[in-house]
Amino acid sequence: MIQSAEPTLTQLFADLHAHRVATMDPAQLQINIDQRRELVETADRSAFVRPGDRLVGEVLQDVEGGTLHLGALLARGPVALVFFRFATCPACNIALPYYQRHLEPGLRALGIQLVAVSPQVPERLVEIKRRHDLTFTVASDRDNTLGRRLGIVFTANAASQASQLAKGTSLGEVTGTGTWDLPMPAVLLLDRDGVVRYADVTPDWLARTEPGPILQAARTLAFQDAARRAAE
Repeated sequence: MIQSAEPTLTQLFADLHAHRVATMDPAQLQINIDQRRELVETADRSAFVRPGDRLVGEVLQDVEGGTLHLGALLARGPVALVFFRFATCPACNIALPYYQRHLEPGLRALGIQLVAVSPQVPERLVEIKRRHDLTFTVASDRDNTLGRRLGIVFTANAASQASQLAKGTSLGEVTGTGTWDLPMPAVLLLDRDGVVRYADVTPDWLARTEPGPILQAARTLAFQDAARRAAE
């Protein structure tokens, strides 16, 4: 029997939204929809990270313990950074295991290291890595330091804040950051010099980058990296 291909991320997120339409309180769902629409309409795209920008000295915290210096990672080869929200984000729990299956093996074969990044504190963020047995690095960007530099951080709007507070908690309590700030989902490919060779930012967190375009850009990066090393 021929098995059908696994759905795309876009299809999986459409299924998630359909499930919410069928099960969520309409008023709560509308707050979620309005926040995502607001981000798409008002995000300052001119501030987004773009190819040609350079990252080298940034420091992240590995959820398994220890400090990750981006420069040290780059010394071993090109790096792919995937920014996501937090460990219990439903969309992130779809995207990260999907990338585990459909992105990480291809990147690894090309010699590119995958690092997933969230501002959530390490002791809470580690939950998503263990839940899905993720083989790639998951790291904390404390205080959204790197995310702010990349222009991808937003603050939850007033309606979203009021809705969560009415449930007895706040985003800052969930993430351990004490703030309502999160990164928009983003994917970056960095060469050995820390120069961004590919960047895709999706303000709507239910519109993540599919593996295909990332792998296409990664193959180009790997070819250029091999040619450079051969010339050295």
